[in-house]
Amino acid sequence: MKKIILTISLAALAVTLAFSQGYKIGDKAADFKLKNVDGKMLSMADFTDAKGFVVIFSCNHCPYVIAYEDRMIELHNKYAPKGYPVIAINPNDPEVQPEDGYDLMIERANEKKFPFAYLFDDGQKVYPVYGATRTPHVYLLNKKGNDLIVEYIGTIDNNYKDASQVTQTYLADAIDALLENRKPSVTETKAIGCSIKLKK
Repeated sequence: MKKIILTISLAALAVTLAFSQGYKIGDKAADFKLKNVDGKMLSMADFTDAKGFVVIFSCNHCPYVIAYEDRMIELHNKYAPKGYPVIAINPNDPEVQPEDGYDLMIERANEKKFPFAYLFDDGQKVYPVYGATRTPHVYLLNKKGNDLIVEYIGTIDNNYKDASQVTQTYLADAIDALLENRKPSVTETKAIGCSIKLKK
């Protein structure tokens, strides 16, 4: 009996660990339906002409995100017309970090004139599926038939402090590769940013 209980416990632990680790390169990503700053519920399925997506777990308050916002706008403006729109998702609990509340998301989106969707992960249900741990944390998805395949995970580039000093544009390079029907040469980098603020 003890062996059976131990086996069940180990199996449950393995499932929990697999879930908590999130997506790996080559995994199929699940869609989501989250509230956008325009008040509408939005999913990736709504982007019927998209070839893929740049999903960035983001927020209002994090200085790393703030440093990257203009680059996120540029990435969307460059690659959305080519089929790879940016979708930003705020995973933070506003009770833990009030600056990341939904009303302030609307204010920030209007202030910066975000051209991309900015969604609220209400209840913190989406970010654990992806395995995001930071803001910003990037997941580049590529459509293959009816599936969305994870092709790149990590950071946007190699200098969050100063866009003019960037020497490695990891995300843009990965999108360019997909547009040329190539596998990205770099598929994973370390996400640099603020920790996701969890409900206590």
